[in-house]
Amino acid sequence: MNLENSQDYYGKVLASSADLRTDACTTFAMPSADIIAALKNVHEDVKARYYGCGLVTPQALAGCHVLDLGSGSGQDVYLLAQLVGAEGSVTGVDATPEQLAVAREHQDWHAERFGYSNTRFLEGDIEKLGDLDLEPESFDVIVSNCVINLVADKEAVFRAAHRLLKPGGELYFSDVYSDRRVPEHLLSDPVLHGECLSGALYWGDFDRLAKAAGFADPRLVTDRPLGINDREVKAKLDGIEFVSATYRLFKLDGLEPQCEDYGQAVRYKGSVPGESRVFALDAHHMIEAGRTFPICGNSYRMLAETRFAKHFDFIGDFSKHYGVFPGCGTDAPFGHSDETPSTAPATGSACC
Repeated sequence: MNLENSQDYYGKVLASSADLRTDACTTFAMPSADIIAALKNVHEDVKARYYGCGLVTPQALAGCHVLDLGSGSGQDVYLLAQLVGAEGSVTGVDATPEQLAVAREHQDWHAERFGYSNTRFLEGDIEKLGDLDLEPESFDVIVSNCVINLVADKEAVFRAAHRLLKPGGELYFSDVYSDRRVPEHLLSDPVLHGECLSGALYWGDFDRLAKAAGFADPRLVTDRPLGINDREVKAKLDGIEFVSATYRLFKLDGLEPQCEDYGQAVRYKGSVPGESRVFALDAHHMIEAGRTFPICGNSYRMLAETRFAKHFDFIGDFSKHYGVFPGCGTDAPFGHSDETPSTAPATGSACC
């Protein structure tokens, strides 16, 4: 039911984002000046059929090879194509023919606008990425924007993403999560499913599935509560609350279950485009340029063993262990990222 309903809802029921009945499949995040400028280079027909719930534009993408799971009409593909540049590439995968038709129709227009061609679109089910001709460990970054909630076998998506990422690569995606498991009888409701609600993962189940797929330490980047303004939809949900959240999951073998303290620190050089003052690793790590910033062993590796390494100086090693990093816990992760990375105060250290 999930794939068929997604194809019908996004291909036939919705003519544009204005037809949505909730704000789950929309984003209110304020893009940076660079992103705003890049969005101006995306065709209006592509933007009109955009249903993302976040900004899937991780930092330092120049030259990267990116895969977009559930690329829809192609807005994120064409946005990311400008960020990776002519030396990089962006591949979009989607299962809705009507959305793919819009994306493909404007490929030449965007290539002329950018001055290079670095995009491709594949028709396929993101639950069955193994059916596509995609090489293992061939992508630096995988993104997805409010799509994983629409599929039934979410674990298959996470496992495939892990297989397709290069070591040190990351899955950076926005999606909808619930504060409890959605009852079985709501899963087949076509409106609740199409509005990205009934397929939302309980955040605890997401944490478990991500770790089982090999992403040992999921990091929350941003989150916001969702408003359910449609009275009929709200009544069906019977008090379940939802958040839109962006996570980053790194493919790094050997990350530890807890945030462990080895007396390590980093100094940010201020060299990532768009984040010259503060680098946002996640909602708890706003790393001010030039400041010695204590971090746990996992965070150290997320910077030292990824594309971010050249932007930092690294202090310390793993030779001495000081226990769990102060302040770390296992409560629900949401509610800590009300301030955007550009406005959040930089702190000397923070829990992971």
